[in-house]
Amino acid sequence: MTTATLIKNVRPWAGEPSDIVIEGGRIAKVVPAGNATPDADGSVIDGRGHIALPSFTDTHAHLDSTRLGLPFRPHTAGPGLEGLIENDRANWRSAEESVSERATYTLDRTIASGATTVRSHAQVDTLSGLDRIEGVLAARAAHQARATVQVVAFPQAGIIRDRGTADLLAAALSSGADLVGGIDPCGLDRNPVEHLDTVFGLAERHQVGVDLHLHETGELGAFTLDLIFDRVRALAMHGMVTVSHAFALATLTPDRVEAIASQLAELDIALTTIAPAGRRTLPLDLLARHAVRVGLGQDGMRDYWSPFGDGDMLGRTWQLAFVSQLRRDDLIERCVAVATVGGRAIVEGGGGAAWTANSEEPRGLAPGDCADLVLIAGETVTSAVMDRPPSRIVVRRDRVVAEDGVLV
Repeated sequence: MTTATLIKNVRPWAGEPSDIVIEGGRIAKVVPAGNATPDADGSVIDGRGHIALPSFTDTHAHLDSTRLGLPFRPHTAGPGLEGLIENDRANWRSAEESVSERATYTLDRTIASGATTVRSHAQVDTLSGLDRIEGVLAARAAHQARATVQVVAFPQAGIIRDRGTADLLAAALSSGADLVGGIDPCGLDRNPVEHLDTVFGLAERHQVGVDLHLHETGELGAFTLDLIFDRVRALAMHGMVTVSHAFALATLTPDRVEAIASQLAELDIALTTIAPAGRRTLPLDLLARHAVRVGLGQDGMRDYWSPFGDGDMLGRTWQLAFVSQLRRDDLIERCVAVATVGGRAIVEGGGGAAWTANSEEPRGLAPGDCADLVLIAGETVTSAVMDRPPSRIVVRRDRVVAEDGVLV
């Protein structure tokens, strides 16, 4: 017989005070506060009157390069994407702690802030071999009871320009990586056909999904997207491909973006954003109309690419609302949906484009939904995003895994 867990006195999406009953790791029912009776052998969690939300999902992290928690290091990268890549390759081995220690600590901070689902890229190349991905896999194992962590074997230095990487990607997939990555097939590797044939060939052979970085803008990025669409159709990989960044969608004409969004929806290709500034933000309104799955991520955190990042997905949600120039409560709540159920639908599959649902619906908090929750102090969802209060309770399935910034 399943034992129920009761969360008392919370406000789902800042609505009416309620009790949430959890059975088998899923929400069994949501009733007015004071109307649920705890099981004799079940646990009871005091929700303190906090706002209840689905827990956050970081759909785009780089746990292998993080320096979060270590002494501050001045930024030393040269200009452009290649300058950032080479700065990382030149310096990551000199970090004060190992990849596994740094990744484990950053997952600690991410979970304690309210995320229980993470997708992390881990670099595979001829200089690092499998060292970096093995460190991230070790961090995943350390937190396996607290979070779902997917790992992408990521050829950040390229596949064509770094010969030997394709074999290492195959080895990484055999060693526990969940997806295969790619990066700028035109702009970095300058051989989009071979690059994408390698990535999708590995995905088909190992029966895994694809998550490909696409920084390419304008028509160059659109060309690469067309090549991706061709391969998804040919291999029937609908629902198995994610394009990270997709800056082309912020730099093309409206009619071109509309046509691309239609194909993304047709092929169920998901997008992730890190809420970048400038003309690189995803067109959320248009993607919502097409019901494209969208998730939010933190990217690198205090690493060799950038001094930014702190592990807090609530803060990154604030950033998404800010760079998107949103003010209305319903639109800011939509950013929260992208950062929670939107990302979860990408990492764990299923649920469709849940972030596009009407703001009056209990997204991620209805009976049958996963019982990964974050309880946050605040008057409204928007006020919680603006204030980013430290008082938070993180629930994984049926138990508290973090409280007020500390893992339990």
